[in-house]
Amino acid sequence: MSAAVEQRIALPHLTLHAQVWGDATLPPLVALHGWLDNAGSFARLAPRLAARYRVIALDLPGHGHSDHLAAGASYHYVDYVQAVLTATDALRLDRYSLLGHSLGAGIAALVAAASPERIERLLLIEGLGPLGDDGSHTLQRFRDALAPHRANRKPLRVFRDIAQAVSARSIASGLPAELARPIVERGLVETEGGWRWRSDPRLTRPSAVRLAESQVHALVHGITSPTALLLAQPATAYLPGAMMQARAACVANIAVSHLDGGHHLQLEHPADVAAWIDAAT
Repeated sequence: MSAAVEQRIALPHLTLHAQVWGDATLPPLVALHGWLDNAGSFARLAPRLAARYRVIALDLPGHGHSDHLAAGASYHYVDYVQAVLTATDALRLDRYSLLGHSLGAGIAALVAAASPERIERLLLIEGLGPLGDDGSHTLQRFRDALAPHRANRKPLRVFRDIAQAVSARSIASGLPAELARPIVERGLVETEGGWRWRSDPRLTRPSAVRLAESQVHALVHGITSPTALLLAQPATAYLPGAMMQARAACVANIAVSHLDGGHHLQLEHPADVAAWIDAAT
């Protein structure tokens, strides 16, 4: 299988990095990873797609090798969407397919809603739009996010070696160690005494405000590209079947599929996910 090539993408306000598979003459497929993941999330899937696509797996702002936001800034869905649109402008991609996992699937859906004329196909794994809000926790979430103690950073954990970091990520995510390794290796930086996470610690802060579910529905109504949604079964706790079915019903041209496995289907079952993409496109 082909190896990834590193690419640097300079935006006006920060620099993103990406891993790229496939020949430059092939149709572009931009891939967006999940929360606290990075381009390594597609390390087992992208080589299987590289004969058909030029796969450009971005490290989102604050993740992987990409820049962190400036001091005082926060990470919001709208800003991720803008970063992806600006990155595809910098890459001179007038039209492209878009693949997203989890957080990346939420961002991808909003990119497709914001700029439908640019998206050839939309491929979503474990996500369709951002996490919504039914109002029951809005006030407490708002207070928690803005509480003064949130600004105080905890010391970053230092791992003695990569294996210890892989083990910690495996325990936290439930991913087997060998599947977590591509994300972990890309997500570490060497420091005094060992290794620490590269990702911006601010990513772990709660969001002050989430979109209401009615707003999510209004936004995904704007998706006009042929869309395929792949969900794990049993369902992930924060992606209940009824909610995902209601969101999918808002998209005019969507096919919903299910695959036995956990949240990171593209790492657990890359051959099956590649076959799903082939069938969808």
